[in-house]
Parts: sequence; C-alpha cells; structure tokens
Amino acid sequence: MSEPLSGKQFVLKYGDAEAVIVEVGGGLRTYTAAGRDIVAGYPENALSPRAAGAVLVPWPNRLAGGSYIFMEQLHQAAISEPALHNANHGLGRWSRWTCLQNENSVTLAWTVPPQGGYPFQLDVRTTWTLDADGLRAEHEAVNVGDKVAPFGLGVHPYLSINGADRADVTVRVPAKLRVLVDDNKIPTGTQPVDGTPDDLRTGRPLTEVGLDLGLAALERDSDGRAVGGVKHPGGGAKIWFGPAFDWIQLFTPDALGDHPASVAIEADELPCQRIQLR
Repeated sequence: MSEPLSGKQFVLKYGDAEAVIVEVGGGLRTYTAAGRDIVAGYPENALSPRAAGAVLVPWPNRLAGGSYIFMEQLHQAAISEPALHNANHGLGRWSRWTCLQNENSVTLAWTVPPQGGYPFQLDVRTTWTLDADGLRAEHEAVNVGDKVAPFGLGVHPYLSINGADRADVTVRVPAKLRVLVDDNKIPTGTQPVDGTPDDLRTGRPLTEVGLDLGLAALERDSDGRAVGGVKHPGGGAKIWFGPAFDWIQLFTPDALGDHPASVAIEADELPCQRIQLR
C-alpha cells in the first residue's frame, strides 16, 4: 500500500481531543476536540493547502525576488510564488521530518541542508504536545554549521469557524501595529492600528478583516503570552504565542472560495543568527 502524500501520521490523544501531526513538513494536519474542528484540516492523502498547519523554516513569509543580503553577500533562493516573484515560506514544507519521540507528545526534526540560496546548516525540532491545556508547539533551532546563519520561523494554523456565517465570527489579535506592504506583499514599514479597521485587540467581525494582514507589537499577559483567536456562536478557538513571536500574519482564505472556512493566524519569529525558541 502506498504511503499518503502527507507521509507518516502521528496521532496524539487526550480526553476527547485528538491531533494528527504529519511527517511531510512536520506540521499539524488535523485537531479536534469534543467532536468539533479546532483547525481546518486536510485529508491525509493530500498536499497541505496554502501551507495549512506547516512549520515555516528557515524563513517565514516572503523573500522579495527570492534574494537577500546576509553578511554583505547576496543570496538567491528559488522562486516558489511565481505570481509575485517571491520565495515564500521557507524550505521545510515539502521535506520529510524525522520522528524522534511519540508518547503524549511527538517531536519531529529536520536538518536544513546547505543549498544554493541558503548555504547554511541548521537542526530544527518541533515538539507537539496535547494535554489538559490544549495543543502546544515548542520549537528549537540550532546552527550546526561552521558559519553564522540567518534564520526565522513561523507556524501556519488555520482556525476553523465550523461553518458559522462570516458575519457571526469575531477575530481577535492583540497587536498594536499593522505591517505595511508593497504590491508584492513585501513589508515596507509599520503604522499604529489605533482608530483603524485593523485594530483587532478587542475583536472585529471576520467580514471586516482584511484577506491578508500583517500585524506586530503584541500585547501580552503577565506570563509573556499574547492570546488571540476566533469566536462564533458554536464556540471558537484560542491561540497563544510565546515571547519569541511578535509578528502575526492573518489570512482568511475562505474568502477565496478554495479552502475550508477558517482563519489562519500565523506566528512569525524575527530573523536571527542563532536561537533556541520556546
């Protein structure tokens, strides 16, 4: 029997909750609780649509024209978003990650291989844990090469709205800044969200939220966590981000009519040279 397109399936269960992590891309395929979808998943024998559930390394979001300058040297990565001529969402989405553990949690690891456009070597691990607090992802990345390396990481969960009418769905992201972008969706600066439709700190109907919105400067609780999510008559879902993550990409693909009704709240970590994330 052939293996599904998403690779080996790693099932986590706790009470009435179940999450399925996949080998290809090391990401989250499905997550349900009490018979309700928490994320908009996809079939095991399908490619992850629009990076659903993916771990995005060694960069999240886009490299303009696929090129960047690091340590005064120009690098050219392959173009993966031809329409906008960008290299989008890193290199790990279509690689098979290695399972290191599978108990009440699963750790998937991937070594970023040196290659044209990214001649660096990193060991990356993501540990997914399902317990009484919900589903948690912890990320670790270590530079194991012989030179300084640029690095960034993002995760791309699509929170399900479980068939609710868009007008009845509220989206909340506790961000103080909006990211400005050019026509190719490359950041050009930021501006305060105060007094604008992009202020989602107290929640806003999904019908009023932009299709593809970058946000930054998150307000946090006493534990250093920023908490966002979606709410609708059937329930909702919360998502929280640790101190390493201060940039959010909000994406509402259901407006395009080619993805299950959902809201992607993507957490991005600032580019750095060597980091361990928690």
